[in-house]
Amino acid sequence: MSEEIAVHPVAWPPAPIKTARLVLRESEARDRAPLIDLAAPPEVGTYVGGARPCDELERAMPEVPGQRFGFFVVELDGATIGMITLDRRDPERKGHIRPEGGEPELGYMFLPQAWGHGYATEACAAALDWFTDAHPGEPVVLSTQTANEASMLVAAKLGFTEVERFEDYGAEQWLGVWSAGTPSD
Repeated sequence: MSEEIAVHPVAWPPAPIKTARLVLRESEARDRAPLIDLAAPPEVGTYVGGARPCDELERAMPEVPGQRFGFFVVELDGATIGMITLDRRDPERKGHIRPEGGEPELGYMFLPQAWGHGYATEACAAALDWFTDAHPGEPVVLSTQTANEASMLVAAKLGFTEVERFEDYGAEQWLGVWSAGTPSD
């Protein structure tokens, strides 16, 4: 098991998580091309540091991407449409709910053609439910630019509550917290 989130020992990877429309699962070699496609479009990179050139992604992406604790591929009808991560928030970054930092942080990215269908909310809710079972009582944070209206809406639907706002990466950031028992529907 990775030491990324080691509050309670948890077997990784978990069995695939199925929702009404989606499957969250461990990454496989077949996910490499869709995950490169995910990181390349300018519209995807707007709020996460910008798009990256495909040739750079081809060189940097391992044959089986995301082989680590907390990395889920999101699949719709057998096709990879996005990814979800649950990683410890770097203590050096701004925005924390604990003085020492290191809180579990929810992250997600979806292909543009998957936007506007509720997949991010559905997949993130499933990941949070899994996390609650694996790490009872551990709160999760989410950070996004306040200008990212879609992510702000997802955070609200999942039940994240605002902790603070701060300036980072040249833009206003929003930090929210979610705890077990918070509605994630």
